[in-house]
Amino acid sequence: QVQLVESGGGLVQAGGFLRLSCTASGFPFSMYGMSWVRQAPGKGLEWVSDINSGGTSIYYADSVKGRFTISRDNAKNTVYLQMNSLKNNDTAVYYCAKQWDVERSAFQAWGQGTQVTVSS
Repeated sequence: QVQLVESGGGLVQAGGFLRLSCTASGFPFSMYGMSWVRQAPGKGLEWVSDINSGGTSIYYADSVKGRFTISRDNAKNTVYLQMNSLKNNDTAVYYCAKQWDVERSAFQAWGQGTQVTVSS
């Protein structure tokens, strides 16, 4: 079955950086778009970024554009989220999600999440 395991979260000061990883198994990773979403304390899910199956089409939420970079390594079945210039309101649980299709499609599955906490 589909498994997605996120890692790389932690506590970081505002202005700092983190790199999240999500390793996938149970499906042909290179054939599906992937996404990152987040959930801040007391709030709903917020979409963060998409990358298509080949890594050639990338999209970002306005709130992270210019600071976050999504990438993928299909040989390693892994999608990454490089987060720079972190702000307090980036504090959230970050989830990676598998899409139903090669790009820009609904989420089929997501991982257990990794906590990112940005302190002042």
